[in-house]
Amino acid sequence: MNVTVAELFYSIQGESSWAGLPCLFVRLAGCDLHCIWCDTPHARENGMEMSLEEVVAWCTGHDCRLVEITGGEPLLQEGCPPLAQLLIEKGFTTLCETCGALPIDRLPDTVIRIMDLKCPGSGECGRNDWANVARLTPRDEVKFVIADRADYEWSRDVVSRYDLTSLCKEVLFSPVLDAIAPRDLAAWILEDGLPVRFQLQLHKIVWHPAQRGV
Repeated sequence: MNVTVAELFYSIQGESSWAGLPCLFVRLAGCDLHCIWCDTPHARENGMEMSLEEVVAWCTGHDCRLVEITGGEPLLQEGCPPLAQLLIEKGFTTLCETCGALPIDRLPDTVIRIMDLKCPGSGECGRNDWANVARLTPRDEVKFVIADRADYEWSRDVVSRYDLTSLCKEVLFSPVLDAIAPRDLAAWILEDGLPVRFQLQLHKIVWHPAQRGV
């Protein structure tokens, strides 16, 4: 079985509770969403065909045991779940960052799912599959990418309505840097006493925000 790969790279994990750790990235090509603030448009199409074994061989060629499958939207590819399973069998801690539009239980149980629920400001809020909330496990994380105050209030209400902090390991609030001042989002979280993790994309601070392969 093959997957279509947009890029493979070794870098520092920039987001989630795994932020700051060395990590291998397998970015799969293809996405059927069109988020207004998308920062990986190069992963929307094209890419190179690779067998699952070739991808795993690339990963095992590095002295790193943390790997993230991302996109694009990785779950659009049938090869994503078996790729994750192969990586787990090789002893990798395997993360998969996916939007909330596709069933996350397609992935093996031992994968750490980082589910990006789409806020209204993304333009794709209507694509969220709310049945995914019941599929979350204590290993998983939920991310909200927030572009304005309305996105924040929507995210805050979703966290409360579904009691997300009791269902998963972390709830992550991340600002769209070109749209909102990070200090504003931090202030709103503090004012409401939300038990969520504020995060910035570390790779965009260490390297130029437009740089690829980091």
